[in-house]
Amino acid sequence: MTTTTEPAAPPRRLIDAKAAGTLLGCSWRTVLRLADAGKIPWGIKLGALRRWDASELDAFIAGGCKAPRQSRKGVAS
Repeated sequence: MTTTTEPAAPPRRLIDAKAAGTLLGCSWRTVLRLADAGKIPWGIKLGALRRWDASELDAFIAGGCKAPRQSRKGVAS
């Protein structure tokens, strides 16, 4: 009997708001504000912690820093 195994996906490198701020050139608090406003990727919630995938942020920067979604704040329903 032969078994085939698929290659494992590379592990995701998750970074905190401080490291994301260093990558984006702003403070950690600004990273949280931008994510809440939908201007940068939201990130991943792990309990009370929010982390960002470093490769996702790299792709965001390489793509011209275009907002991934529109903020719903101030939108009339």
